[in-house]
Amino acid sequence: MADTAETDWVSRFADEVISEAERRAPGEAIVCASGLSPSGPIHLGNLREVMTPHLVADEIRRRGLECVHLLSWDDYDRFRRVPAGIDPSWAEHIGKPLTSVPAPPGSPHPNWAEHFKAPMIAALKELGVEFRGISQTEQYTSGAYREQILVAVRERARIDAVLSRYRSKPGEPKQARSEQAEDYFPYKPYCDLCERDLTTVTAYDDETTELAYTCECGFGETVRLAEHDRGKLVWKVDWPMRWAHEGVIFEPSGVDHHSPGSAWIVGGQIVGEVFGGAQPIGPMYAFVGITGMAKMSSSKGDVPTPADALEIMEAPVLRWLYARRKPAQSFKIAFDQEIQRLYDEWDALGRKVTAGQAQPAELAAYRRAVGTAAGWLPGTPHPVPYRTLASVVDITTGHADQTLRILRDLDSVESLDAARPRLDRAQRWVDDHLPADQRVRVREAPDQELLDSLGPDELESLRLLADGLDDWSLEGLTTLVYGVPKLQAGLPADAKATPELKTAQRAFFALLYRLLVGRDTGPRLPTLLMAVGADRVRKLVGA
Repeated sequence: MADTAETDWVSRFADEVISEAERRAPGEAIVCASGLSPSGPIHLGNLREVMTPHLVADEIRRRGLECVHLLSWDDYDRFRRVPAGIDPSWAEHIGKPLTSVPAPPGSPHPNWAEHFKAPMIAALKELGVEFRGISQTEQYTSGAYREQILVAVRERARIDAVLSRYRSKPGEPKQARSEQAEDYFPYKPYCDLCERDLTTVTAYDDETTELAYTCECGFGETVRLAEHDRGKLVWKVDWPMRWAHEGVIFEPSGVDHHSPGSAWIVGGQIVGEVFGGAQPIGPMYAFVGITGMAKMSSSKGDVPTPADALEIMEAPVLRWLYARRKPAQSFKIAFDQEIQRLYDEWDALGRKVTAGQAQPAELAAYRRAVGTAAGWLPGTPHPVPYRTLASVVDITTGHADQTLRILRDLDSVESLDAARPRLDRAQRWVDDHLPADQRVRVREAPDQELLDSLGPDELESLRLLADGLDDWSLEGLTTLVYGVPKLQAGLPADAKATPELKTAQRAFFALLYRLLVGRDTGPRLPTLLMAVGADRVRKLVGA
């Protein structure tokens, strides 16, 4: 995809990363990284943390270079709050590592972290995201970071000096702005009795590495830090430590990490001054929203996850949403009827690609959506428009034989499997996200009262419709419903729309909807007519 370098953000970052890797670590595998905290449902905003380096790492692999995408599970973080819908008694675990907190009731997983990691891992597999997972619980408790911890503690005055640059308030004398270096400690033990991090380091000996701490639970002990594996570095030190330890070349971060004094800004100084490493190339990524929802929060719970999105849209479409926007551009993911418009865009892009008419950036995003360096993602063999599928499964209430009959007439679909998985996604969207007052229920009997109230022109329009139902195709029915008002106005079938004609067409459409489904609006009329069937349509319009 070198021809897309001027317009494709992924290729541009891949160029930068490859160049930087050759400078820092020539001949070694290129390391891209992500980090996720399984403190609650891992939502679609968090997915950008993974998709951004995934797309860059995948582009590097497409170029034949070895690239590793590390995904750090921050499962040794403290449990901060009880999300919505969880028994309030879980508050007794606040302060423990996420891997020491029991999973929610009924979960098959051994702890809180594994419960929330599992659906994300499954979703990433479906999305074609190749990664190497790292459990921070395993890293810390195995002693993998022991030397780095000792370095951080030994250099605590230097770390404190970096942090103090951002603690200042304008006008205050410098000595009043900073904590004393001896009061600052970058390592937080977990209590050996209650397992929580409600601890305070009370003494430390640099020569022996003896560390004394007390806990709010009343427990206290002295340990040798050179042998202690039940604690972790504070976040603003932990992150740059990992950059250096893992040799990370590329890692994005959210907009909240780029304010003065944030972990990204501070870490960029600590990584070199303390750990002798270098800050990764790290674009800031913007907010991902959900249509009709406020900002998402994992720890509060009740947020749409990648698994939720994959129930109503195919993996390539979800990938495309992240691939087509630069990291700094925010976007929203639709769970409402906007998903139909999204699929219209996706299908239109597919047609442009097939016809060789896609712009370079469009083509690059499409290719990144439908496959990876490892191969193509599964797709729908016969992709009927999503809005059509949604209308059909709504009208038929998912009845397989009726659905197949309609799809065969509409789009020459020979089996429901040919329309899957898109058909299943549309079915799930209708079942879970289409409001009850927007569901379509075809009338069982004619609305005789309405029919009796109609004037001669309206009755004539219904007769013309009934007479034209013999052309039983989507194109024929489309021409028919738009053509009846033209015929009544004495206009040819190919007449251009005028304001008066559009008004007549809207009135005719509203009349048909009232007679067929008892409402003024509904799914596209040609699709609705085909779903109802010619005989039943004639019955309901009184012809």
